[in-house]
Amino acid sequence: MRLTVPVRVALIAAPVLVFLLVGVVSVVEKSSSASTVVTSNYPTTSRAVAEPRPALTKLNSLPVKGRAPKTHFGRALFGDQWTDDVTVEGGHNGCDTRNDMLRRDLAGAGFKPGRKTCVVLSGTLNDPYTGETILFQRGAGSSSQVQVDHVVPLLDAWQKGAQDWDYMARRNFANDPINLQTTTAAANREKGSADAATWLPPNKAYRCTYATRIIDIKARYGLWVTQSERDALARVLAEYC
Repeated sequence: MRLTVPVRVALIAAPVLVFLLVGVVSVVEKSSSASTVVTSNYPTTSRAVAEPRPALTKLNSLPVKGRAPKTHFGRALFGDQWTDDVTVEGGHNGCDTRNDMLRRDLAGAGFKPGRKTCVVLSGTLNDPYTGETILFQRGAGSSSQVQVDHVVPLLDAWQKGAQDWDYMARRNFANDPINLQTTTAAANREKGSADAATWLPPNKAYRCTYATRIIDIKARYGLWVTQSERDALARVLAEYC
């Protein structure tokens, strides 16, 4: 039987079309397979597209209340300063909490000789709060130039939920490494008991981490935030994270 020209063209074109379609399907399948391999825990843009950032979600879950009175507040309510008698990380390791934090936060730390490597004699602090580099040397006139800050201050915690804790919970809070950061004496004094509404690290590059730490700590320990503190933390997340 003799085929007309249009029919012959159609028959020739059909295998080509099938090949092209198979090729398209193959490319789509390969592309889809590749996309499942490339994964990341972080957004690829500066702002999350599909869902809010975890820190903001956690911030929005924190209760918002006013401050409780300072009534009866005292450092002793949070245990002996830098006690090792706690059940948080580093507790009962034979070293006090301050030296644990110096060991963690100082570069090139040198230690006092002894059975336990506890007492930090020297090191270099790359202070995240200020961006400054400070040489630490243990001594009567120099040790105090490097201090350990409570990221969420003890008074702030007392006024935002810690009054209801038992003694052990407060002692753990005061010595929990997640709530401690080695910094300069000047920065520690400047901050005092301020929350994020009234004090932020001068080093803007650290503000995202600082705000995220506050949120994580308050969520872990069931502390609340004031409205002004919540607004300040949200601004930091929006501007610096």
